[in-house]
Amino acid sequence: MNELLTIRTEKTPRVQQIAVVSGKGGTGKTSLVACFAALSHSSVLADCDVDAADLHLLTEPGVMRREPFAGGKRARIKADQCTACGRCAELCRFDAVRFDDAGDGFSNKTFRVDPIACEGCGVCAWYCSEGAIEFLPAVNGEWFISETRFGPMVHAKLGIAEENSGKLVSLVRAEARQLAEDRALNLVLIDGSPGIGCPVIASITGADLILVVTEPTLSGLHDLERVTDLALHFGIPAMVCINKWDLNPRMADDIEARALDRGLELAGRVRYDRAVTEAQVRRKAAVENLRAGSAVDIRNVWMKVRTRATKDVERLEAQMSNITAARREGK
Repeated sequence: MNELLTIRTEKTPRVQQIAVVSGKGGTGKTSLVACFAALSHSSVLADCDVDAADLHLLTEPGVMRREPFAGGKRARIKADQCTACGRCAELCRFDAVRFDDAGDGFSNKTFRVDPIACEGCGVCAWYCSEGAIEFLPAVNGEWFISETRFGPMVHAKLGIAEENSGKLVSLVRAEARQLAEDRALNLVLIDGSPGIGCPVIASITGADLILVVTEPTLSGLHDLERVTDLALHFGIPAMVCINKWDLNPRMADDIEARALDRGLELAGRVRYDRAVTEAQVRRKAAVENLRAGSAVDIRNVWMKVRTRATKDVERLEAQMSNITAARREGK
């Protein structure tokens, strides 16, 4: 395993993955990702907030490839084969098998599966003695590969009330990484999902660095602690950025002090700036047209994030080089 990793590192440029996350929605992580994309000039964008994707609003992607996403399965009763024994309704723990008054030609009653209530466990299909229940892949959404003015972008859209967002996030990340390797780009910028649930875990697993964006509020501090606990659990380096810090300077100080106590590195602060909203109305990232105010703060944050990520890569490459040299001497 290590030998394969060493060979791959020697032959191909390593793709860095930087994930921008937050404990809740609306903290400004998508705005920062768009700015980072404008500043990096050589990255692949991955919008992993598939439940409420909005990075496309700032990047105006042109879709080059469009694919359906099937993250699970759903049951469907074939009325012409159903004998209406009712075994499926008895076994369903999600109350997804419903009784219909209309007959099916074989009996005076029939059953159907509510596709919204069905959790795709497959129990009904497994125990149907007549083989009258189909258990087929269910399309939960779509994913796309697009071109933007900042470079390629992989994004997705989960259907209304659909599940398996974690699987879709993993798919988006895998396609983004493959795209980076195909185009010899060394960076994937991930706009992660908010919170600490399955989509967030899928957004950060295997990332080289996490930037946690928070706001100067008591709830912002609480959300920051939850997300950084998740990062520490998976052993992923994390940095902290406080957005709109000047709305509550004292709380911003408290958040930075708590972050340092946890051994986290500070990426910086971004001031509140109405010009950011004005840029977004024009579908622009803040750093594209602004040269002062929050644009300066964002550039400084990006420099710290990029410097930290580069140091981590150099350290990893040095470790791999030492391992390779030791093995060669051993031979």
